[in-house]
Amino acid sequence: MKFHLALATVLALTIGAASLAPVYAMGDGNSGSSTPKKCKKGEVKDKNGKCVKASSGVLPDEDLYQQGRALAQAGEYDWALTVLQAISNKNDPRVLNYIGYSHRKSGRLDEAFGYYNKALQIDPNFVLAREYLGEGYVAAGRVDLAKLQLTEIANRCGTTCEEYQELAEHIETGVN
Repeated sequence: MKFHLALATVLALTIGAASLAPVYAMGDGNSGSSTPKKCKKGEVKDKNGKCVKASSGVLPDEDLYQQGRALAQAGEYDWALTVLQAISNKNDPRVLNYIGYSHRKSGRLDEAFGYYNKALQIDPNFVLAREYLGEGYVAAGRVDLAKLQLTEIANRCGTTCEEYQELAEHIETGVN
């Protein structure tokens, strides 16, 4: 299963997560079938490839994070929230960032802003959270605040880093 998870992660990074079934939905390789086995909403894959209810302690936090992140990137925002909120470490900026992302993409901007800001209080140099916060500001019609985040990103990683480029494009096009 670890190999399948690692392979799916590499593929998602290589060709884009939107074009793949989320990592959580990949079969365990033991069924003899090439059809991906999917879990029901609110479930995650355990170490044996079985679908289990997403809850604290069912998997290590890192595994829950990876599955929650994959769900968020696949557009399964409420399901992602269920998985991410099962994580024990409520102060992991990456987790807070994807909770914010899922809220933002679901149209709950005020909730998203709270999670992004909490992530940034913990790690002010977390430029992905700054990018997503800026995208939220664009969605809220607050381009002035989005531009402040763009400046903060430039100060931390320059104007050629992916986060800067992405937020600059969102500001230019006005698309969330």
